[in-house]
Formats: sequence, C-alpha cells, structure tokens
Amino acid sequence: MTDALFLTSDEVSGLASPAEYVEAVREGYRQRGEGAPARPRAKLTNEDPPGMLTDYSAVLPETGAMGGYMYAAGFGEEDAWFVSPLFDAESGEPLALLDGASMNPFKTGAAGAVGTDVLARDDAETLALIGAGSQARGQLRAVTTVRDLESVWVYSPTKESRESFAAEMNERLDPSVAAVASSAAAVEEADIVITATTASDPVFDGDLLADGTHVTAMGQYHPNKRELDTTTVERATYVPDLRERVQQDAGSFIAALEEGAISEDHVHAELGDIVAGNAPGRESDDEITVFDSGGTGIETVAAAHMLYERAKSEGLGSEISFAPASEALTGK
Repeated sequence: MTDALFLTSDEVSGLASPAEYVEAVREGYRQRGEGAPARPRAKLTNEDPPGMLTDYSAVLPETGAMGGYMYAAGFGEEDAWFVSPLFDAESGEPLALLDGASMNPFKTGAAGAVGTDVLARDDAETLALIGAGSQARGQLRAVTTVRDLESVWVYSPTKESRESFAAEMNERLDPSVAAVASSAAAVEEADIVITATTASDPVFDGDLLADGTHVTAMGQYHPNKRELDTTTVERATYVPDLRERVQQDAGSFIAALEEGAISEDHVHAELGDIVAGNAPGRESDDEITVFDSGGTGIETVAAAHMLYERAKSEGLGSEISFAPASEALTGK
C-alpha cells in the first residue's frame, strides 16, 4: 500500500496566485518543448442522456510528476466534474488526487498567459475579452501577470453578464475594465484579444484585427466549432498547444484548411517549442499571432504538482491509500 494526498476543491482554492500558476505552467511547456510527452484530449460522447467523458495526460520528467485530467460534463446532472490524478514520474506511485474544479480556470488561464507572453508585443496594453464566465475570469487574471494592461474591453451577448463582470474585475484588477456592446467594439483597438466562449461560430471579424495583434482562443475544442474565422487564422502566425490536436479538434484551423485558405504547414510551432527557445515567437511588431489553446495535460500536471507541494507544506489535504497491482493480483 502507498499513501497519497487527496485535495478538495476548497483546499485548492486560493492555494496559489495567478502568477504562480503561470510560472508553473510555463515550466511545464518548456519541458514539453524539450521532449516531454503529452497526449491530446480524448472524448467519448453519450446521446441519452447527452454528455461527454474527456481525458488527457502528460509526463513532466523534470518536475517529477505525471498525470492528467478526467472530467464528465452533461449527463443527467447537466454539470461538470473534474478529477486530476498525479503520479511520481520516477517510481510511478500515486502522489495525489485533486478535485480540479477550482483549479480549472487558473491552470487554463495560465496556459493562455504563457501563450500571450511569448507571442504578444512587449508594449501591448489594451485587451479585448470575448466571454464573461469563469474561464474569462481565469484568462484575465492570468494575463495581467505577463503584461501591464491599461484598458480591458469585455463583451458577452448578455448585457447583465458583461456589466457585472466588468464591475467585479474593476474592483480586483489595476487596469480599467469596461463592458462594450459588441465584439467589434472590443476588438478594433485591442493589442490582445482573448476568446473564452462556448460559441460554435466565429465571435469576431478577423478583418478588424489591427496589425500586431495577438489572439488567444481557448473556448472551443471541437472539429466543427470555432471561435475564430478563417480570416483570422489565415492572417496569423498560428501556434497550438499541441500540434497533434490541430486536425483533431482545432475547429478554427480545420475550417480554414477545408476552405483552402491555408495548408497543413500553416502551423508555426507548438507553444512548448517557443517557450524552450527551439522556435521563434513573434518576429515583428506588425505580425498577427494566434495561440490556439484547447487544453492539455501539460498545464494540468504542472499546476497540480505545484498545488500538491504547496498543500504538503501547509498541512492541507487528507491521506488516501492505494494498493499496488502486485498486491491486488496476488491477494497478498
């Protein structure tokens, strides 16, 4: 038998700052760029009741951890449940099991911030945020750790949602956060654009992007759904989190490819390649860049291990025991 740490969502909540998530995830992607293995998401769907079961995984050898994420969404409860197992990358023994609910927007936001940091202009100071849910909050809080923003314009189709989001973030963050009445109003003068939606169709017109804009798209990972239009993808230096997932579930890229606007070699590099210094990021101030963030085990393992170490030092969590396969198989 071996003991592992179980961390509830409440124990994970507030355990690390957005900046600490960003640094942990940045290190995870550096390891990916130097060869750390990671597998894209796999998704099983169910028709009755409608729902999906999703998982993905990664090994971060230098961190000394491996694991991933599994979550169920929909079904009869019509909600989502997140579980993150963490293993020792040398012994293979389980280290921890985390309820990933409160971690989710922070680790996803951190991946977006790492992409923004290596692809956005250094002097970027205005941001358009399309979406006003928990993932939008995570993205905004994380990106303010990598750029000194002055203004944020947020758009969501529901007026009450975007206005309450702006009011909340104005109290929490330094930059001015204002709700606007359309995605066009948000995007036209933005140095950085972040999409964090559940939309099936493009959420802004790519012709509105000014030269030098960076776009992080993180809300869709379905081959037939997309947040970005073909114009945006065609105009941009395109960087995914994992190259392997691009033609699997990166709907914006797939649509542009099917329309003949781009070819398969339109992928510039994986995020990890840029973080590790094996591929260039932004190469000019006029360049439009896109980070397509579909979610990977890289940010999950990096964040989960950081939280595990923090919880151990603060005496949080409860112990659970696991039996090795040899014991279970022999009955000893």
